[in-house]
Amino acid sequence: MFKLQERNTNVKTEVLAGITTFLTLAYIIIVNPMILADAGVPFNQAFTATIIATLVGTLCMAFLANYPIVIAPAMGLNAYFAYSVLGAHHISYMIAFSAVFVTGIIFLLISLTSFRTKLIEAIPNNLKHAISAGIGLFITFIGLRLSGIVTNHNSNLVAIGNFSDPGVALTLIGLVIALVLMTLNVQGALFIGMIITAIIAFFTGQLKFTNGFISLPSLPEGVLVYNPIQSINDVIEFGLYGVIFSFLLVMLFDTTGALLGIIGQAGLLKKGKLEKPGSAFFADSIGATVGSMFGTSPTAASVESSAGVGAGGKTGLTALVVAILFAVAAFFSPLVGAVSDVAAITSPSLIIVGSLMIRSISEIDWKEFDEAFPAFLIIVAMPLTSSIANGIALGFIAYPIMKIAKGQARNVHPLLYLFAVLFLYHLIFLA
Repeated sequence: MFKLQERNTNVKTEVLAGITTFLTLAYIIIVNPMILADAGVPFNQAFTATIIATLVGTLCMAFLANYPIVIAPAMGLNAYFAYSVLGAHHISYMIAFSAVFVTGIIFLLISLTSFRTKLIEAIPNNLKHAISAGIGLFITFIGLRLSGIVTNHNSNLVAIGNFSDPGVALTLIGLVIALVLMTLNVQGALFIGMIITAIIAFFTGQLKFTNGFISLPSLPEGVLVYNPIQSINDVIEFGLYGVIFSFLLVMLFDTTGALLGIIGQAGLLKKGKLEKPGSAFFADSIGATVGSMFGTSPTAASVESSAGVGAGGKTGLTALVVAILFAVAAFFSPLVGAVSDVAAITSPSLIIVGSLMIRSISEIDWKEFDEAFPAFLIIVAMPLTSSIANGIALGFIAYPIMKIAKGQARNVHPLLYLFAVLFLYHLIFLA
């Protein structure tokens, strides 16, 4: 079913990769409900909805697309939902979820067409390589920030952290352990590194289980949204067209970018194309639709999936393992929260996987400035704006402009012109 031999992998590697991805992504189970709780969504409702959305989207990705990719509520979109959509429009979270529900349906309809496949084919190879490299730099930056190795700075934005801090010291120890194991080509090096770091964290008092281990999942308000007609009426009544447009644009390119980058890292792109793009996009859209019904913000292909790919994951079996662990985690939220709260356990994996992904930077044609500069924008903008979509936006805007200036306007796919205009509008009026 998962074509293990065809992709030169085995059950042990896929299971270890799934566990690695889960441990790297587990924080979303706690962080996403916390952000949505700021918007008034009951924590338990958002907690269970986060798991349901991840389960549905990831299982579809595993069985339909056979990719080691996890679909989960997107960091960034949840903050946009909680602080911008609700804050700016002064609406209830029930109305806001109607907008997410409608967006998911539109997304689902688009996924049933060849549109997204054509979009991937329209993206120039240099930009595809830049997307992969940019995501690598982005997740490395996430790992550095979460661990405290890099911190905020008033005038310079970022600065080196305090290496005497126990959390930073533990991260550095975990990083050294993982690097040594990777250098020695130990199978499951990232996962083993996490386990050793977690043990050290426990005995040094950084990993504590103060709230027990078991907590039953619940949906205090049941299903929040289920009627498409009512949801469309809500969108029309409150004028949420801009919200839907923003969700669509960011969801489209967050997932497209993550898929291209991570699947490319796994060596599964064939001539720059995804094997089953329709199924992969369907998984994303169904996750967003179902998630909105129960009470969570839009989903996307998670960049943390790259940790599992870095550990050797190449098939949907990796995603299936993650889905199973998320289902189990529904009953162990205190335990998951305790582990995910210690950034030192997972940050080394993000830092190392980023170094693996940025290797695609060597595939970019740096000799042609009209190809190199848009790629450069994508790479630097992703970590600096904390958004895959924003990085792609700047690259997509610059690319056609430079091609027109060079007299090669006809070499640019019409879809790139379309999205350059849409991205420009989004950045000026809606971002």
